[in-house]
Amino acid sequence: MQTVRRRRLNDSTVDTPTEMSDNMTQKKKADFHSDLWLYLTLQNWILDFGRPIVMLLLPLHWFPLNKPSAGDYFHMAYNVITPFLMLRLIERSPRAPPGSAVYLCIITFVMGASIHLVGDSINHRLVLSGYQLHLSVRDNPIMRDLQPATLIDSFELLYYYDEHLGHLMWYIPFFIILLIYFTGCFTEMEDKIPASGRLLLAPSALYYWYLVTEGQITELFLVTFFAMVAMVMQQRYKGLSPDSNGRFLFYTFCLTGLLVTLWVVCLWNDPVLRNKYPGLMYVPEPWAYYTLHVNKSH
Repeated sequence: MQTVRRRRLNDSTVDTPTEMSDNMTQKKKADFHSDLWLYLTLQNWILDFGRPIVMLLLPLHWFPLNKPSAGDYFHMAYNVITPFLMLRLIERSPRAPPGSAVYLCIITFVMGASIHLVGDSINHRLVLSGYQLHLSVRDNPIMRDLQPATLIDSFELLYYYDEHLGHLMWYIPFFIILLIYFTGCFTEMEDKIPASGRLLLAPSALYYWYLVTEGQITELFLVTFFAMVAMVMQQRYKGLSPDSNGRFLFYTFCLTGLLVTLWVVCLWNDPVLRNKYPGLMYVPEPWAYYTLHVNKSH
């Protein structure tokens, strides 16, 4: 009888397959997500930042102006891959996020990015026809001769969908999802960023600099960043600190803020860009700088 009891006691201490699976899942969520951060960085650089570049490099006769360009196909791939990766990131959150909020953000993200796809595609064709990005729609020379003149209103509506509504519906859900994920990245242990994460910090921050400046979402970025800072301070008071994934995201935003500040300081006294981006929140777009200063030199 004693032997049987000992066997039962020993058997009760052995993890069941379900418990072992749960432990492995929790460990995977706690580990640094090298694969997801790498995939996000690569696809952001290739499919988003690379869109206008590939359109400039490839011969125009390969993609007629009345057909989708190579950049449009890049944008289509981005609109599918990015929401998938964001969902995968949320799935690895140590804390279960509110499902309805995440799904609503993903749906809005896809809709906003799709609106931007159409507007940006037409905008690129206007650039090829002489449209200058550093000027407003009405101030562009190619717009002044349009007949009837009410066509300019249609192009201003297109600009609104592309640069305002599309960006807001695209980027607000994007940053909300990152913030939701960040709320679950706090632990009692000091968790450092591994070498793979440190290598990804600079390219990730540089992309977010492009996102903030070209997307004209400085206010949204600052709100998200300050919310992260407030969250870190509040959790520190409770004795918690960000894990390796939380630190990676937080340090990325810190470096992004520094890059945006340097960009604004360097172009602070540019009279043409100052005229296009009036007001206190002066953050010029990189492609406006390109058409104004770089493209004219060739």
